[in-house]
Amino acid sequence: MKKPLLAALTTLVITGTGMAPAAAATATATESTAPAIQAVDFAGTVALSNCSGSVIRFPASADTDPALVLTNGHCLETGFPAAGQVIVDQASSRTFGLLNASATQVGTLRAGKVAYATMTDTDVTIYQLTTTYAQISSTYGINALTVQDAHPTAGTAITVVSGYWKRTYACSIDGFAYRLKESSWTWKDSVRYTSACNTIGGTSGSPVIDNATGKVVAVNNTGNEDGASCTLNNPCEVDEAGTVTVRQGINYAQETYQIPACFTTGNKLNLNASGCTLPKP
Repeated sequence: MKKPLLAALTTLVITGTGMAPAAAATATATESTAPAIQAVDFAGTVALSNCSGSVIRFPASADTDPALVLTNGHCLETGFPAAGQVIVDQASSRTFGLLNASATQVGTLRAGKVAYATMTDTDVTIYQLTTTYAQISSTYGINALTVQDAHPTAGTAITVVSGYWKRTYACSIDGFAYRLKESSWTWKDSVRYTSACNTIGGTSGSPVIDNATGKVVAVNNTGNEDGASCTLNNPCEVDEAGTVTVRQGINYAQETYQIPACFTTGNKLNLNASGCTLPKP
C-alpha cells in the first residue's frame, strides 16, 4: 500500500538504505505528475502527519452536521487494523491541516473521534470533527467535497489530490479489480488507475475526484511497487475464477460510493441502515 510516510522512512532507516529513496520520491512527485485539470483544486483536502485526506460530506448531510474527514484505514494513528477488524467510535484528537484551492494551509481541524475504520473489504478511516460544515465554511471559506453515491465508471477522467505532498495526479479509471490482495488484507471491487497516476508514499488517503463532477469517487490507497505478488506494497488482482494478475507500477484506490448509505441524520454512523454494506465489528 502507499505507506504512511513516516512508516516508510522508518523502514528505510531500519533496513540501512538511508534517506535517498525519500528524496527520490519527492522528485518523482514533483517532476512526473501530469498537470491537474483546472477544475480540480486542493480546496477541502487536508494534510495528516503521514498521509493525505479530505473533508467530506454526503448527499444528505446538513451544514449543521459535524464534518467528516476521509483517509485510509492504514493511516489510522493507532496502527494498521488487522484483517477482519472494524473500529467504530474510537476516541481521537488527531489534527488535520486544511488546504485552500491553491494548497495553502489556512487552518487546523481536530477530530473528536474515529467514526469508522477498517482495512477489510476496503481501506478507509472516517474521522468525525469537532466542527460543523457551516463553521468551516464561515471561518475558512471552504466547503467539503461531496462523496458520489453511485458506482464509478471505467474511462472516467480523475484526479488524485494529495494534501500531504500538495500535488495532483491526473489519469483515468482503467477498470476494477474483483479482489485486490495485499499481505493479509483483501479489498473488493478496487479502482485501477491508468499508468499516469504514479502515486507515492504519503498520497495514501487522497481523494480521487471525478473531473467532470468534482465529486469523490474513491480514496487512493496502494500500488504494486516491485512486481511481487500479493505481498506488502505489491498487491495482486484476483478475478472471480481465482486467477492472479500482477501489474507492476499500477496503482489503486478503494471505492467510496457505498459509504453514504451508512451515515444517517446528523452524519451518524449506522451500519444497520438500509443499503449499508460496510463491514461490521
